[in-house]
Amino acid sequence: MTAVTTTTPTVRPAKRRFSLGRATAWAVLGLVVLITLLPFYWILRTALSTNAGLNADPTSPLPVDLTGTGFQRALGLQSAEEAVAQGGAGGGLDFWRYLLNSVIVSTLITGCQIFFSAMAAYAFSRLRWRGRDKVFGLFLGGLMVPTIFTLLPNFVLIKQLHLVDTLLGIALPSLFMTPFAVFFLRQFFMNIPREVEEAALLDGAGKVKVFFRVVLPMASTPVITLGVLTYITSWNDYFWPLMVSYSDSSRVLTVALAVFRAQTPATGVDWSGLMAATLIAALPMLVLFACFARRIVSSIGFTGIK
Repeated sequence: MTAVTTTTPTVRPAKRRFSLGRATAWAVLGLVVLITLLPFYWILRTALSTNAGLNADPTSPLPVDLTGTGFQRALGLQSAEEAVAQGGAGGGLDFWRYLLNSVIVSTLITGCQIFFSAMAAYAFSRLRWRGRDKVFGLFLGGLMVPTIFTLLPNFVLIKQLHLVDTLLGIALPSLFMTPFAVFFLRQFFMNIPREVEEAALLDGAGKVKVFFRVVLPMASTPVITLGVLTYITSWNDYFWPLMVSYSDSSRVLTVALAVFRAQTPATGVDWSGLMAATLIAALPMLVLFACFARRIVSSIGFTGIK
């Protein structure tokens, strides 16, 4: 009696045929990526060059006279004499003080805004009270008000509160909540099954406990996403801190870079030091966004924002 052996044919993945449309899509995508990354490369190239080399060969695609002295001036590691000798400003840049101010302001705004916006979003999505939808529509109307219109009233208010030239004065207008943050979290809260909250209420939990123990843990992804977006926005804010801060005690990085730019020596703008300081200031936000990019995209898709 002979045994019959069967062999399972190996299935090879079908090769994708060349498609002109696919090739065009990849070419366009590569071009978009190149255009997006080109400014960052040019900043790095300028930061690694000397000011004299930049003046001699401004169109070179590679760093001219490769050096790291621009980063030394940006971090305050050079004396005034050395900075002036290399085409920099003698005033220098108190980078670490400005970095600390930016961290304090951005952290304060992000923490408070997420806390208050989450409570407002929960009230608009779960609590039933007369005129809720009308109030929410009026609240969303704030999205249509340009920020430039609120700068002068906010400045008058901060001045009357004697908070000019303070970190709290910079953070106060954005400290509590924004229409976008409330709308963003409300969309997610509305998709949470009510049965989960009802089960917690049957177990004896109150509305406040349900919010902090049930709803917020389930909304960790959109909360983190909103925190990242808020932190980046507050970190990059320039015009309002420029209006409020007048001294180094409250000056944030974005304003400090403009002051550093204004300290133009006789030989010209210190482009090497300025680009080095800009790259260092932008690096934390680039890393932060890269770490949470996938979560941000998934949260935006889940909440239905197009």
